[in-house]
Amino acid sequence: MGIVKAEKTPARVAPIFETSVVGWLRKNLFSNTFNTILTFITLYIIYLTISGVFTWGYVDATFVADNRRECYDNSLTGACWAGVIDWFDNIFYGRYPRDQIWRINFGGLLLALWMAPMWMGPVKGKVLIGISVVAFYPFLAGYLFSGGDKGMFMQVMIALALVAFIINMANMVIGLSNKQSLRQFLIRVLGQSTAPDKTQRNILLILAVAAFGAAFFWQSGWGVEGVSWTKWGGLFLTLVISGIGIASALPGGIILALGRRSKLPVLRVLSTGFIEVFRSVPLITVLFMATTMFPLFMPEGFVLNKLVQVIIAVVLFNACYMAETVRAGLQAIPKGQFEGAHTIGLGYWGTMGLIIMPQALKHMIPNIVGSFIGLLKDTTLVSIIGLFDILGMLRSISKDQPWLGLHKEPLVFGAILFFIICFSMSKYSRHLEVKLSAGSRH
Repeated sequence: MGIVKAEKTPARVAPIFETSVVGWLRKNLFSNTFNTILTFITLYIIYLTISGVFTWGYVDATFVADNRRECYDNSLTGACWAGVIDWFDNIFYGRYPRDQIWRINFGGLLLALWMAPMWMGPVKGKVLIGISVVAFYPFLAGYLFSGGDKGMFMQVMIALALVAFIINMANMVIGLSNKQSLRQFLIRVLGQSTAPDKTQRNILLILAVAAFGAAFFWQSGWGVEGVSWTKWGGLFLTLVISGIGIASALPGGIILALGRRSKLPVLRVLSTGFIEVFRSVPLITVLFMATTMFPLFMPEGFVLNKLVQVIIAVVLFNACYMAETVRAGLQAIPKGQFEGAHTIGLGYWGTMGLIIMPQALKHMIPNIVGSFIGLLKDTTLVSIIGLFDILGMLRSISKDQPWLGLHKEPLVFGAILFFIICFSMSKYSRHLEVKLSAGSRH
């Protein structure tokens, strides 16, 4: 009987599958004469588009050439990808010294390793991991990318970043192997499982101070060659500006949104005015103001380079837009949640941090990610004020003597690159929605 059933199952499944597919096609694409004609016209347009792009971008394209003239000699109608390939390093790294590119790659690897535990189920303390990335990684990566002399402040922050990274990696290893946090593991190894909480905290604090001291003396003995910010560019610069903007816009937006909803009149008016001023002008205006007017408000002798001014402008601009997104999420939470939190003795910050904000953020995921995607694309505006981000580098290809006039191919390549990054962010946000049950599962 078992053999007979195994033989009949494929025979029964196939017709059902074919019937369902045919029924779907008939219902959605060929339900009547007009829909049938429209379907064939649409398919023909899609065919012409795909075949034309494929012929231009691959069949007739030139991938190896020394200049644009050689591309024309090979094909007058195909794409000249040789210019894009020749400028690969500039597109991704700008004018960063070629013998120092390893620093950018190493910084990216550090970030990937630092954030990897956030996607591992058994690892504990994911919120602290995210906070440590935002608080300490920019200082370690900033010195790695810029180099030069380290002041006392940078030495302290680099040492803290090294300690945070080591703790994060140790916590990941312990979580994957023993299914417990690093704190629990250390307390158990030191035989202090039954000690009072205060004693355990003091032991962990002593270990952290010792680790900081070791990291501080170790990092004080090494350094890297200085690289001027004017040589930063390409996709690297775009990711630096957008990355800092994304990491800072959300906490900044939360603070401004809470300030706008505050019962304190002064705080509410200041927050509202700040938000409305930045939301009433385009980003390009804010960028020009940051690079021309910002130095006028600084004390005499206090100088910030243009890159820092642009990052500050991008952070403030997007924090104001994020504040409105956060405010909308907070308003969607029923008042009963606030009242329930107060009945169990929670104060304002306890209510917001433990009850209200986690619920609001789950509902705001699509809007938050949409703002992040917009921020990533808006960073291309910095090319107008003289920073050679990825768009600036793509436009520079057409001004290079061997590739003079090559416009379409670099811009198409840039569009594909942006699509890949933005689509990946969008898909991950959808994954978060499903994981946090903030959206439908179909």
